[in-house]
Amino acid sequence: MNSIFSIHTWRFFALVILQVLIFNHINFLGYINPYIYILFIALFPVKNNRIILILLSFFLGIIIDFFLDTGGIHAAACVFIGYVRPVALKFSFGTIYEHQTVKFNSVDFGAKLNYLTFLTIMHHLMLFSLEIFNFSKIILVLQKTLFSSIFTILLCITINIIFSRKAK
Repeated sequence: MNSIFSIHTWRFFALVILQVLIFNHINFLGYINPYIYILFIALFPVKNNRIILILLSFFLGIIIDFFLDTGGIHAAACVFIGYVRPVALKFSFGTIYEHQTVKFNSVDFGAKLNYLTFLTIMHHLMLFSLEIFNFSKIILVLQKTLFSSIFTILLCITINIIFSRKAK
């Protein structure tokens, strides 16, 4: 239990530091901004309390908001995906999730990609909707969501492959 706690604590701080020092400075063509910090919410253990996940999601988002001076939009988007995460888990993993036996290192790549794609699109759609906050600019919201989601998913899959341990 203590080693699991330390792994997730390390993951939390490592993703925040990477996001703040490296990925916040990427703004390619005005549309592509990777937000890899959502990987913490995606890989948080399934068996843990949902309220803890939502609180940690808020804390993660508010830290990112602090560094980006964005007034709470990252916190809102993180809380949103923390809240809809059980729906994404059930949709992507089915009965494995219902029996609370999801281990992200041992599930097949397609289900993991489906799950990560769902969470990333939901996060980015909420984030950019709150950032732009103008219904007449819905095309801009969708463009930013699409392009940033693709880049974020590619980076998150790459990071997950590099740092995952093989299931035994």
